[in-house]
This record gives sequence, C-alpha cells and structure tokens, in this order.
Amino acid sequence: MALPGLSSVLAVCILDNDANRIWAKYYNCSERFSTVADQRKFETKLYGKTHASNNEIILLDHVTVVYRSNVDLHFYVMGSVDENEVMLYGLLSSVYECVSRLLGKNGVEKRFLLESLDGLQLIVDESVDGGVIMETDPDLVMQRMNFRTTEEISIGGVTDKTVMNALNKLSMMI
Repeated sequence: MALPGLSSVLAVCILDNDANRIWAKYYNCSERFSTVADQRKFETKLYGKTHASNNEIILLDHVTVVYRSNVDLHFYVMGSVDENEVMLYGLLSSVYECVSRLLGKNGVEKRFLLESLDGLQLIVDESVDGGVIMETDPDLVMQRMNFRTTEEISIGGVTDKTVMNALNKLSMMI
C-alpha cells in the first residue's frame, strides 16, 4: 500500500493480439496477483473485455485499468479501485510515448518491441518505483534513460565522451 497522497499502480502490462504477455510488472502483489497463473488469468479476462473496445478505462474485479491499443499491442496500467484515473492515464501515456520514441521510425509494433525489452524495462523503472508513480513526463523519463545509457565508460583514460568529441572535431575539419 502506498503512502497517502502518492499515486500508485498495481501493474503495468503489455499484451499482444492473442492475449499473450509480452511484458508485465506487478507491484506489491496482493493475494489476487500472487502467482503468475493468477496474473495470466486476470490478463486474459482483461484482454477479453478490452480488445474490441474503444474505451480507455475499465473497472474489472475491483481493479481500475487504463489501456491503449496499437497495431498488435495492448498497453495496460492497473491501479486500485480508489486510485486516481488521471494519474494512471498519465503514466500510460508517458510509457507509450517513451516506447514510441525508443522504437523510433519502426513504430510501436510487437516485433520491434521484443528487440527492445531492456529499454521498456528502463522506461517503466524510471516512471514507477515500488508501485509508486514517480514520473509521468516522457521528456524527463527519456532524459534520465539517455543519461544512464550514455554514462562515460573509462577504458585506459579514454571515455565514450572523448571519442565522440574527437570524431566531432574530425568531421568539422573535413
């Protein structure tokens, strides 16, 4: 249970068009979601209720779910029944926007997302900490991700940054 005043989520989940789990992360698993079988059962039921719907929010088994569908992916953010739907939707929008930026020109499709699951994990980890929503601004999430992924790696005093600076200077001289 999150501290009063902090928005929290129960899970972030992505399913494909056959209700198969592509990626999911559950937080503070209650008895309802304590096993993978229980999680999959709920996900299958959720997909059945949402895959042909044009809505963006549903209350299912006392869980508030906001969702968004794309070509062959379904993004879900789940919260408790009394959670602020606007915050849940803000997180969903942020995660979707960050995934879209991560995949770039390829678009948000299953085959490209499967190749970038590590980036998806970083996006969600930057947005949610222990079930508490920490960030819903996609620009800040991507900025933090880029900072972490481009940290300088020192090998014998030479870093990625110095190599990039040298390459930039060479390209300017040409």
